[in-house]
Amino acid sequence: MSSRALRRLRGKQRGQEALDLGDLTPDGEQSEEEQLEVAHVSDFPADKRDRGRKAKKNKAQKNVSNIYELDGANDNIDLILENLEQPNGGLGLQNEDCGCSQRRHVLNVEHRNLNSETELKKYFGARAVLGDQRPRQRNRQFHRSTWLTSHKDSWPRFSRTGISMTLLQTKDGVHYFTFEHDRDYQQVQFKFFDAVESMDPNNIVALLQANPYHIDSLLQLSDVCRIQEDQEMARDLIERALYSLESTFHPLFSLTSGNSRLDYLRPENRAFYLALYKHMMFLEKRGCPRTALEFCKLILSLDPDSDPLCMLLLIDFLMLRSREYQSLLHLYQDWEDHRNLSQLPNFAFSTALCHFHLSQEEDLDPEESDKLRSRADEMLENALIMFPGVLMPLLDLCTVQPDATVTSHAFFGPKSCIVVPPALTELTALYIGRSFSMWREAPVMLWLEECVKEVLRRVDANDPQVEDCQNKSLPHVLCSRRQQRYQSAPRNIHRHVLLSEIKEATSCLPLEVTTQPMMGFDPLPPLDSVISYTQPERQNGGASNESTLSLFFRSLLPNFNFQRDEENLEVAQAGQELNQEVNRLMVAMRDMLANIRFQEPPRDDNPYRDEDEWD
Repeated sequence: MSSRALRRLRGKQRGQEALDLGDLTPDGEQSEEEQLEVAHVSDFPADKRDRGRKAKKNKAQKNVSNIYELDGANDNIDLILENLEQPNGGLGLQNEDCGCSQRRHVLNVEHRNLNSETELKKYFGARAVLGDQRPRQRNRQFHRSTWLTSHKDSWPRFSRTGISMTLLQTKDGVHYFTFEHDRDYQQVQFKFFDAVESMDPNNIVALLQANPYHIDSLLQLSDVCRIQEDQEMARDLIERALYSLESTFHPLFSLTSGNSRLDYLRPENRAFYLALYKHMMFLEKRGCPRTALEFCKLILSLDPDSDPLCMLLLIDFLMLRSREYQSLLHLYQDWEDHRNLSQLPNFAFSTALCHFHLSQEEDLDPEESDKLRSRADEMLENALIMFPGVLMPLLDLCTVQPDATVTSHAFFGPKSCIVVPPALTELTALYIGRSFSMWREAPVMLWLEECVKEVLRRVDANDPQVEDCQNKSLPHVLCSRRQQRYQSAPRNIHRHVLLSEIKEATSCLPLEVTTQPMMGFDPLPPLDSVISYTQPERQNGGASNESTLSLFFRSLLPNFNFQRDEENLEVAQAGQELNQEVNRLMVAMRDMLANIRFQEPPRDDNPYRDEDEWD
């Protein structure tokens, strides 16, 4: 809060001396002169009475320069101002021993932090953000007020879309909702599936022209615009999708309470998840990490148990970016017992980095600073011991040449990456590709160097804690079913890696994921999806059983039907057998081409070349 606002709340102005409040009478008491004035005023007509009241009001304002002095004369203004100056308006955790209250605090979303302009105004000021924007009173259209995004004049006219939200049940104070599509919207959805299968973005554009607020079309076309480097249009399409979905919210659905749930198994709900995620990533790239963090908490609150988009792999990064250090520690302390966050590479390193940044604050007591620094050293050393494969790729992305003692040591050598399970390799690559920029700072890099030397000393000294950390298995912390050990990451982790588009992590995805067709409107859908309606089978007039020869003639003559008459039934069967034989032949040729291996001819360029020399 600015000094000017503080002065005004205290009832002061620049260059003004302290006022003497001794002449002010308490509320509800009047002097004899004032009572006589009231008695005389009551005898006058109404218009004169009003003039007398205005004169008395002006007289009071002359005596007191600020109206807050009358209302707050008996209140402790300084105490109120101290609470206002605290972070989050003085609304901290009331009971740190209660896990439920902390969880509500972690999943709590503030409406004002969902607006990116609020964060940009803190950085650049309101004038730089808003400019000379003035609301036009003439021909001004009024739209429904929303929190996630605001309606733009450039958007098509909003009308009923055919989407609604229904309350399924309420259990233990938690409301379970779902989006529903009416029959008209289902028909548009079927047309969208046909447009996607055509692999032509122009068909999606044509569909959006007729249905400008179709959610899946907006999501899919946004990915097309982003690939074509039209970031502004891609972000605008996502905001339009969010506006359309928020306009259909149930009256009981709350963005801020943390007790509203949406099941990701239902395809109708996935569009809201994906729209929030894509909007969050646009905000983070735009330089609004605090607003992106608020959307991250919102996505996590929709299904904190299953976490279908694995926001636990991202929330620590956004908290560090927005310098919400205490929030990160509260989340770690609250969820460590039942989610084992310390077994994730991102939380193991992020909590250590959080303690280090807290220890570097200037207004901190030296004893408290040393305590935090000692805790940071301990946590980073444990993280390096548990995940030694993080160090070398991290230094490589930071363009830092490690010391010879580190590169030659077996603990951080290539073997540290070979023995890592595939799931841990994927998580490690995801953390490095996303968070390496936070380790580039000079103080952080010096701190990392000191901890690496201490780890090597402990390894050489056969510290029993080193062996204990290496023998720890990686629990299944990001899936609803907990397992003791897993060699492949669950499906929601793969989905998060695909959405993140971090090349270091996507290169670690298994073949069963990369070989599947990926759609931007529903990437890697759950295997146990709850389908409420399905697309009817297409009526192709018997073309599905036609042979290859019949399809060839139909391409030449559209009116040709190989099975038109019953007399040609035997011929049709012969053509179907021919079709099967052709398919078998194509499969055999495909297998033969896949098994061909070309032998590289020997190199005779240098006859004196040593056979053990590297290529």
